[in-house]
Amino acid sequence: MQPTTPFRYLLIGLALFLIAFSLAVFAKPIEVVDDRGITVSFNSPPQRIVSLLPSLTESVCALGKCSSLVGIDRFSNWPKSIQHLPKLGGMGEINLERIVQLKPDVVLLEKASPVITRLNELGIKAFALNVKSLADEERALKKLDRVLDTSDSARVWNQIQQEITHASKQLNLDGKFLRVYFEVNPAPFAAGKSSFIGEILSRLGLVNVIPESLGPFPKINPEFIVQAKPDFILLSESTTVDIQRRPGWNTIPAILNQRICIFDSQQNDVLVRPGPRMGEAALIISQCIKEKMSSSR
Repeated sequence: MQPTTPFRYLLIGLALFLIAFSLAVFAKPIEVVDDRGITVSFNSPPQRIVSLLPSLTESVCALGKCSSLVGIDRFSNWPKSIQHLPKLGGMGEINLERIVQLKPDVVLLEKASPVITRLNELGIKAFALNVKSLADEERALKKLDRVLDTSDSARVWNQIQQEITHASKQLNLDGKFLRVYFEVNPAPFAAGKSSFIGEILSRLGLVNVIPESLGPFPKINPEFIVQAKPDFILLSESTTVDIQRRPGWNTIPAILNQRICIFDSQQNDVLVRPGPRMGEAALIISQCIKEKMSSSR
């Protein structure tokens, strides 16, 4: 005897409920160790994400999860699709009240962020990443892959590597010994050899005048650069006027030969963020140096 149609639907509904219930009960939680060494657990992939660092915002989007972002720091501005999202402050001025209102499943932030303790007290999960080098970005992408339940980290990482390789071939120094100085901001702070920018410069075959012993982003005495005699100077357009006033800088080969790469604000954002656009950063540097070499022959 066949069950009546309503009863059949009831049986189907009950079966579907039991399947869903079994999956919920027996599904393994997602557990990922962040860069603090703390295991962060999720019952399911986060659907509401707050990112408090531009490089992490960009990494989330590179992995195809832009639509899961519900709030960002005030410096995050790429891709354009995120610009409508609530801005939650930056550096030490984070709007915790607004974060609570957004009800995020996780807040992505840097390891040294002072708001981690407060987020924990509020019962909001924090996942910290410390991205300072190319290897750090590869690791961060893999961890985000697991947290977000994506599978694009290898693709994103390979694209970064391919772009850096292409930038190196494009520059094609062919044994030329070019000394470069990359100024991060007009304090002046420089990009040292151990920084991700320094790593990119090395991959391009350029010689960084800032020694590794000074650390990744040391504050530099301008006189040091006069003595270092770089062949190229790389900096943001906001610093251009400042370098003209620095004593002795008019004797630096880079200035004498007009080999100064000046980056606009959009290019500078790409260059100073250790995220998925580091391959693009290599291409920006390579293209500028190649053009300056051609124009000064």
